[in-house]
Amino acid sequence: MKPEYLLVLVAIIFLVRVVVTVRARRAASTGRSMTVAKEYLDPFIVAGLTAWLLITFVARTYYIPSESMVPTLLVHDVLLVDKISYRVHPPHDGDIAVFPPPVVTDDDFIKRVMGQPGDKLRIQSGVVYRNGVALIEPYINNRPTYNLKIENYQIYVEDVGEANWQPLDPTQANIPPKSQWTAPDRIPPHSYFMMGDNRQDSEDSHFWGFAQDAGTFATGPRAGAKAGFTGRAFVIFWPLNRATILRRT
Repeated sequence: MKPEYLLVLVAIIFLVRVVVTVRARRAASTGRSMTVAKEYLDPFIVAGLTAWLLITFVARTYYIPSESMVPTLLVHDVLLVDKISYRVHPPHDGDIAVFPPPVVTDDDFIKRVMGQPGDKLRIQSGVVYRNGVALIEPYINNRPTYNLKIENYQIYVEDVGEANWQPLDPTQANIPPKSQWTAPDRIPPHSYFMMGDNRQDSEDSHFWGFAQDAGTFATGPRAGAKAGFTGRAFVIFWPLNRATILRRT
C-alpha cells in the first residue's frame, strides 16, 4: 500500500473514532461504544501511523513484476527496501537498488549497481569490465548479447556481430550534458550504470542511460523530473520458501 493511501485510511479510522466518542458523550454513556473505540479503533490508528512512518522514512516493500533480475529475484517475490542507507552514503557497486528510472513508468525499477561516478565501464563479448577489471558475476542468468562502451561523453551500444556502434538516443535515454562530465570516458557525477541480472531480458542502462542519486534527469522521456534512489533491497521475505538476505556482491 502506498503511504498516502495508508494515511487516508488512518484518517478515516480516526474520524470514526471521533464520531463514536462524541456520540457516546452526548448519550452520557461510556459503555459499549467507548469500549469498541478503545479496544478496536485505537490499535488500528496506532498501528496505521506506525506503519506509515516506517514506509515513509525507514523501509518499504517492493513486489517483483518482471523477470529482469532472474535468478536473484523471481516474479512475485516481495522484498524489503532500506530507505535510510542512501541518505547516509551513496549506492555501492553490487547493490540491488530501487529507484525511479528516466523512463515513464508506474513504479520504481529494481536493478544492480554496476558502475558509480568516476568509473570506466565497458562490456565486451558478454563480460563486464569495470575500471579495466573483468567482473566475476555468478549471480547472472545469461550474458548480454551486446557490447557497450562509455566514451566521448556518451554510451555506445553494439549488437554482437554487427560492428555498428550506436550512441543512445537522448530523446529516449538519460545522458547528462558534456559540461556535467569530469572525463569523456568515465561515468559522470551523481550517475550510475544499472543492469538486470537477466542480461538478455532487462531494459536497463544500456537502453535508457544513467540512473541518478540527485538532481533532475537531463534528457530522455522524463527530462527535468526529479531523480534519486528510493533505497537498497536487503531481504526477500515472501514467499517464505524464498526468504533470504540479499548481500552485496
